[in-house]
Amino acid sequence: MTVVLGIDIGGSGIKGAPVDITTGQLVGERLRIPTPEGARPDEVIRVLRQLADHFGLDGPVGVTFPGIVQHGRTLSAANVDAAWIGLDADTEFTRALGREVHLLNDADAAGLAEAKFGAGQGVSGTVLVLTFGTGIGSALIHDGVLVPNTELGHLWLREHHAETWASDRARERDDLNWKQWAKRASGYLRHLELLFSPDLFIIGGGVSKKADKWNEHLKLDRSRFVPAALLNDAGIIGAAMSAAQHEDLGLAAQPTPAAQPSLTLARDPGSAPARRTDKAGKKARAGGPPLPAGGKARRKKP
Repeated sequence: MTVVLGIDIGGSGIKGAPVDITTGQLVGERLRIPTPEGARPDEVIRVLRQLADHFGLDGPVGVTFPGIVQHGRTLSAANVDAAWIGLDADTEFTRALGREVHLLNDADAAGLAEAKFGAGQGVSGTVLVLTFGTGIGSALIHDGVLVPNTELGHLWLREHHAETWASDRARERDDLNWKQWAKRASGYLRHLELLFSPDLFIIGGGVSKKADKWNEHLKLDRSRFVPAALLNDAGIIGAAMSAAQHEDLGLAAQPTPAAQPSLTLARDPGSAPARRTDKAGKKARAGGPPLPAGGKARRKKP
């Protein structure tokens, strides 16, 4: 068993736990510390030190960040202090914790975990993991390989900015019932379906805990969808996986996929069981969803 510490930085809380990277199971109770108000880098680093000291594990640490991460640098700061923009966070975290730290986007971490150990386990082809919460996070994975920093929550659907219109926060803000929210989410997912033709959508974030409320109302044209299985543990597990991969600790970068049809017409309303221990685009086909305004497909003249 190889155990790696995973830490998930969120807007309201920073939580961590040791993860058995061969099974995707947490091997200790999670510890959650409230995110310091404003989430300045120095204050977040202080919390990371607290978590690392609490668990006392040697070896690398995986950390998620709610924004774009490229080559260890944080390049956006939607819900944290602007001082994160352009920060070499990998280097700062490694220096502060005295061990190798590997940083990645929070939705990407959740996607890695779901694809390897959660609802996408054994699925070949393209898996698109979406986290519906304060915004909409996305992780695009093909045969187990992550395409990082997709940020698909920032697409525009005609006059609507996707995450401002279809996130869980938008549902609460506009006082939508689950059927009304599912109608918005369906329009967004059908647009992604047109662009990427995924074999499977995994619906995560806060809404995954209420799948029984929206499952029957979500309508797609071609792809399957399932609720996420790992819930609030996904970011921690994915962070630990990423650190293990970077340090070559024996975690294969790609899962061994089971044979799957390339296209599934029927929706799958089921959900893989949660595994917890602590409790581009082609032209629109006829009948497909409309393209965004100004996005008509044109045939070039010979």
